[in-house]
Amino acid sequence: MADAKVIPFDDDRSRGGAQRPPRRRSGPRRPGDGAKARDVKAVPAAPGRPHGDAPGGADRAGAAPGAEPSVAEGARAPGAGAPGGSRAARRDTVPVQALPSEPRGGGGGWDRRIAGGLAFLRRRLTGEYDVDDFGYDAELTDQVLMSLLRPIYDNYFRVEVKGIENIPAEGGALIVANHSGTLPWDGLMMQVAVHDNHPHGRHLRLLAADLVFMLPVVNELARKAGHTLACAEDAGALLERGELVGVMPEGFKGIGKPFSERYKLQRFGRGGFVSTALRTGSPIVPCSIVGAEEIYPMIGNAKTLARVLGIPYFPLTPTFPWLGPLGVVPLPTKWTIQFGEAIPTDGYPPEAAEDPMLMFNLTDQVREQIQHTLYKLLVQRRSVFF
Repeated sequence: MADAKVIPFDDDRSRGGAQRPPRRRSGPRRPGDGAKARDVKAVPAAPGRPHGDAPGGADRAGAAPGAEPSVAEGARAPGAGAPGGSRAARRDTVPVQALPSEPRGGGGGWDRRIAGGLAFLRRRLTGEYDVDDFGYDAELTDQVLMSLLRPIYDNYFRVEVKGIENIPAEGGALIVANHSGTLPWDGLMMQVAVHDNHPHGRHLRLLAADLVFMLPVVNELARKAGHTLACAEDAGALLERGELVGVMPEGFKGIGKPFSERYKLQRFGRGGFVSTALRTGSPIVPCSIVGAEEIYPMIGNAKTLARVLGIPYFPLTPTFPWLGPLGVVPLPTKWTIQFGEAIPTDGYPPEAAEDPMLMFNLTDQVREQIQHTLYKLLVQRRSVFF
């Protein structure tokens, strides 16, 4: 494998590095270019009684007592329609068209899950699912990838999230975070944190280095999860669509730094992420992550072996490579992810994206805000593991 190199965020793609594969669809669209909802038959109201006026013995939709509930009512998971619903409610929500009517007598929870799972498998086998032109598969991400990451997020790292209200409810925004931990667990945990804690369940699209898209299997999974190449073209396209975009400007300098330099931010490149935010008028949300630095304490770097393997660094930790595969298991540290107050960029003129002094000042402002929050969280932390 050739030496991996990081594409500068504001460089043109033609300068080299991994080429983003042609935007494609991994499965045919459903008929009519969208999912057809099941026809729902309304239950007629009781004679002489208007809807919503029934006493406690009548159904909520105005049906006579004992009438069979409609498909739409029986299939709706608790809290699914509420923007501020609980995390568990959002996880268990299944599209209405995949669910049978809930049988009388209760006990329909498992029936709904089994029916939803079978419908999901049928769509995967028949190709009746959609991906966008970046390769993002929203259904696979929600149903499978998030479900695999969630136990690690909830029970292993026990992530605590603060400041989620600083992420806008709609529209594009650029979330800028510190990067650490030898392996990029912090990006994945930040993705779960946004989706599971935001009142509107928004998805975070991460920008990744070209090395991610050179690795077999990892490349395909990254695309399916909504990640894309860290370049200005892709970032700008996603922001203009109103997506949340996550970037970690430290790159390999941050994730591969020695344990002695933990929680000390490295250089934030040349401000390419600020230029993209200015061009699209998207707010910048600083994000500080505490807990990732200690999962693989990097006490050394086998540089010669890293050059042979074509990777940026080969970490030496207290457990890796001495314990073999067990050394890859991260330590169960306690994490805190805090999203800071958004920095607006829509008030600047269009030519501001070409002003190097403005980009430098905004980059420094974001970096200082993240570093200050890191120090504050470290002072408040009782222990690395609790």
